[in-house]
Amino acid sequence: MSQVSRLLIVDDDPDLRDLLCEYLGQQGLEVMAVPDGEAMYRAMAEQRFDILILDLMLPGTDGLTLCRDLRSRSSMPILMLTARGDELDRIIGLEMGADDYLPKPFNPRELLARVRSILRRVADRAAGKSAMRVLQFADWKLELGAQHLVDNSGVVTPLSGGEFKLLQALVENPQRVMSRDQLMEAMNGKEAGPFDRTVDVMIGRLRRRLGDDAREPLLIKTIRSGGYMLACEVVPAR
Repeated sequence: MSQVSRLLIVDDDPDLRDLLCEYLGQQGLEVMAVPDGEAMYRAMAEQRFDILILDLMLPGTDGLTLCRDLRSRSSMPILMLTARGDELDRIIGLEMGADDYLPKPFNPRELLARVRSILRRVADRAAGKSAMRVLQFADWKLELGAQHLVDNSGVVTPLSGGEFKLLQALVENPQRVMSRDQLMEAMNGKEAGPFDRTVDVMIGRLRRRLGDDAREPLLIKTIRSGGYMLACEVVPAR
């Protein structure tokens, strides 16, 4: 990437902030670190960031609330840090709109690898890998270049990076069963673990955004022992 990527880290541990700023800075990234949500909002009002690394446990407004608020008005990638390796924390974080998560303690090299993976996906989209393609399914249009989900009245529904990649995989393979491993690979470039519920959580979020009843879904169907399928025709939008 020709332009230096800018990261904002929100964590109340000063030692961790210093460590990550030094390490990530040495890797060619521009990093700013703040201790809480109030400082985060001030920083975001003053400058643009390419990715947010957000701790779950923060003084004042917690990370989950901040994540939900940001996702309601921005598609900026969010990587959530969880102090406990608790599956429930990770699931809630994904439901609030986080694109990925990393349990503490972690190796800074793993954080760097995840950050770079997210930034590559964003750069690929910005470079026009999906070009200006717009796909129509049911009463929706998915604008691949702009990463927009648009309804028939032209209203845009914001999608997180993970939601977009998951929906894109389904829309580009209509009426075909996609396994959890295939969908996880499309979202994060890795296979799902045996107890990983990331795909299921993301599917639930997409169904809510599409108004698809989770009890009797018409658009995204669950295929027992198989995965998920977009159960409608997809055509290029006119």
